[in-house]
Amino acid sequence: MDGFSIFEYLYRDASNYKAWGSLLLKGQVTQADADALGKFLEGGEFFIAEQVGVPPVYAELWEISGGVTEDDHVWHEFVGLRPATAEDIQEKPWGSVSELLARFTSVRQWDERLSPNWDI
Repeated sequence: MDGFSIFEYLYRDASNYKAWGSLLLKGQVTQADADALGKFLEGGEFFIAEQVGVPPVYAELWEISGGVTEDDHVWHEFVGLRPATAEDIQEKPWGSVSELLARFTSVRQWDERLSPNWDI
């Protein structure tokens, strides 16, 4: 497994405020990997971060709003999978491309109850 990749995602609340996240992954991503991932996302782009062990990023918006608001919901958005640049490789990898794909492909149904925003 050579190289590194970046999984990019975001949280966008109902007022369109955004918080961005990314994970450094071991291994080179392929277009087939990105295509495969898309098949396991709700509507081809949404996922529940807690269900696949991806760090949720909505707390960044809570710092601005003073906490959870009626605009919050459970879904994060997939932005992309891409090769990592030298600048991206600054910290310990979250895991591997294959591990991330395995977590997404194991989801049979998204469980909104796993997010702290599910009953807002």
